[in-house]
Amino acid sequence: MFEGSRLSARLALLSSLVVVAFVVACQMSPEPQAPPAQVQAPSSPAEEIIPLPNLPDSLKFAVLGDFGTGSTRQYEMGARMAEVHTSFPYELVITVGDNIYGGESLRDMQNKFEKPYKGLLDRNVKFYASLGNHDLPEQRFYKLFNMDGNRYYTVKAPKESVRFFALDSTYMVPEQLTWIENELKGSNDDWKIAYFHHPLYSSGERHGSETELRKVLEPLFIRYNVSVVFAGHDHFYERLKPQEGIAHFVVGSGGQLRVGNIDRNTGLTARGFDTDLAFLVCEIKGDQMTFQALARSGRIVDSGTITRRIPAGSGS
Repeated sequence: MFEGSRLSARLALLSSLVVVAFVVACQMSPEPQAPPAQVQAPSSPAEEIIPLPNLPDSLKFAVLGDFGTGSTRQYEMGARMAEVHTSFPYELVITVGDNIYGGESLRDMQNKFEKPYKGLLDRNVKFYASLGNHDLPEQRFYKLFNMDGNRYYTVKAPKESVRFFALDSTYMVPEQLTWIENELKGSNDDWKIAYFHHPLYSSGERHGSETELRKVLEPLFIRYNVSVVFAGHDHFYERLKPQEGIAHFVVGSGGQLRVGNIDRNTGLTARGFDTDLAFLVCEIKGDQMTFQALARSGRIVDSGTITRRIPAGSGS
């Protein structure tokens, strides 16, 4: 009942925001648009772990979503993430929501987060969370999620010209829309990467694309040069074909899994994996982002390189 009421409230908010977005779009003066983000990926995924460029001075990070179950599989995934970190020392993990399922007591936070990822936390890997529809808002005060009490916030990456924009897609209130537009507009970072729970594009049979959310966010992402969007909610891994010049990923496969839930007939999927848990590792150096999606077994199920969107007339 509580879940249904939250969903109804969110849909009502989104419906009203569509009108706001339409008015804002009509007021926007036309500007030259950045070329699309370019994605290069092999025709078939690798069967064994292969090294990324793994440069000593690059930005390295991981993406994880829909994970906090406390299950044996989640602990196995945490061990795999720590193992990968040994050879690919990523500095931070961004989470795309549904961080904790069920109870959220201190013991739950220990069993569903601190213990599974102890190997990373002990190495000072920072987690930067976004909230999903199963997450209590109080998670924003949990120290290890590094949200500093905010439901939406930005993270300046420690290396490279990269800024992450974490949103609360469950409650996309007008104040948050105003905030994200101002933050995107004011950012001079080469890479603008947004992450949140509900996907703008997804081939999930259970949930699929959040089209109302897309109407209010996508125009801003296009206008202000976002290159990559990460989301969760559908419990599998999917790399979408670039949409409106932006690369989209669904990484809702960190602990929960909905086997066989990718609808292969949507025409949206560039690569999908819905038979085991998976997470994503990424590396940015200059205008290139290299990525690998890794299953719990360690098998690479997707890999490739993205070239960021470069604003027209920037001289880059």
